[in-house]
Amino acid sequence: MQEFWFYIELGLSHVLDFGAYDHILFLSALAIPFTFKSWKKVLILATIFTIAHCISLALSVYEVVVMDATWIEFLIPLTILLTALFNILDSKKNIGHKSLLLPSLATAFFGLIHGFGFSNYFKMLMAGEDEKTGPLLGFALGIELSQVTIILCILLLAYIVQNLFKVKQSLFVLICSALIILITIPMLINTFPI
Repeated sequence: MQEFWFYIELGLSHVLDFGAYDHILFLSALAIPFTFKSWKKVLILATIFTIAHCISLALSVYEVVVMDATWIEFLIPLTILLTALFNILDSKKNIGHKSLLLPSLATAFFGLIHGFGFSNYFKMLMAGEDEKTGPLLGFALGIELSQVTIILCILLLAYIVQNLFKVKQSLFVLICSALIILITIPMLINTFPI
């Protein structure tokens, strides 16, 4: 049981690590178009991300798929940039009337990419383990808990800005997405595979 808690804590620290803020940026980009009224939709997307993230970890741990880390390190900020750009292009639509099909497919694909970004380290941790399912499930639970925490913080920030400061949701989405893009561009430049 202590080992299971270790992997839950590892999942929590993996996402909530401010030194490696790619997850936080991606989840912020994913959550900013939503409000507390549509919290179920963003939670569905976060769970899709967690499942896809863990699938890529499992594929790596069981050596079914091996990805080039150089490309993955570049694709991670690219997923953040694309999510923020989608928010800007789609900011005029009411989130309650948007289909989740395209965001769900994109989130699943992006979750796979993000999972491969952590797969080498996770595979090294699992090298001595005979049983890999328990650690994978513990790690997935840690990821999900940390993602819910980040999403709740983003929804709370959106609520405060939109209701207390009377900022329109579309403007909030545009400003936050633009900030995420500005933060992500240097990441793209620094990780561009040469």
